[in-house]
Amino acid sequence: MTEIDAKTDALVPAWLTLPDVAEKLDIPVTRARQLVKEGQLIAVRRGEERTLQVPADFIGSGRIVKGLVGTITLLKDDGFSDEEMLEWLFTEDESLPGTPAQALRENRGTEVKRRAQALAV
Repeated sequence: MTEIDAKTDALVPAWLTLPDVAEKLDIPVTRARQLVKEGQLIAVRRGEERTLQVPADFIGSGRIVKGLVGTITLLKDDGFSDEEMLEWLFTEDESLPGTPAQALRENRGTEVKRRAQALAV
């Protein structure tokens, strides 16, 4: 869990605090923190109070967006930091089209994972 720079922060359209994540997933806040510790979600410190926050695009319909956890694992295995993962997930890619995070939300995770695997080569 790192602090985020302004450039990467600007790429992410909306953020959720851990209590907001817990509410959307219908789980206790302690479980939301555990999801971050386990690497299933990426949380960074941001805002004036430096609270832990998760990109809102990572949560959909009462669950973590399908394919996100596997993509995070692939990027971590490639040596990406949390900030680098966020930058990659939220940077526009004309060939997708859109961002990898958007593709995951639209159930196009196979292509996102293929691209994440290719980064290791």
